[in-house]
Amino acid sequence: MEDGLVGEENKYTDPSMVKDFITETGIDSLAISIGTSHGVVKFKAQKGESLPSLRFDILKKIEEDVPGFPIVLHGASAILPKYVSMINQYGGKLEEAQGIPEDQIITAIKSAVCKINIASDGWIAATASIRKSLSENPSVIDPRKYLSAARNEMKNQYIRKINNVFGSAGKA
Repeated sequence: MEDGLVGEENKYTDPSMVKDFITETGIDSLAISIGTSHGVVKFKAQKGESLPSLRFDILKKIEEDVPGFPIVLHGASAILPKYVSMINQYGGKLEEAQGIPEDQIITAIKSAVCKINIASDGWIAATASIRKSLSENPSVIDPRKYLSAARNEMKNQYIRKINNVFGSAGKA
């Protein structure tokens, strides 16, 4: 669900259509659907079930059909449980929040994936920090105080991603 819209079924990219789509449109990169999604609920598993995996079979077929073509993953935030817990502890409601496991993102990076969107990871880190700060310091009204903590939390989150997940540190 994003912006109040709910999809009735999961839809994945049909790899057989990708090469023609690229040729006909002249695009220079393609965001594909292999199980990522916008928002803080990427997957839902019933109690006792494991979470589904990204559809690496689709990614592999696309790579075979259009070798070297840049692939984008939208909605690939991990939604770290520590931030979900912090948000819920300080009055938020993200009971079903579940992201893309970072080991799956690391696997995707070894393919043609060249861009990974992780906005929700920054948002939940900032929100968790702000909720905690305001709860622990209820008389603070100066946004510079709680927003500074939020910026630092986001920065730390992105540094961790760059170093430990994306493997892109020092490659700019």
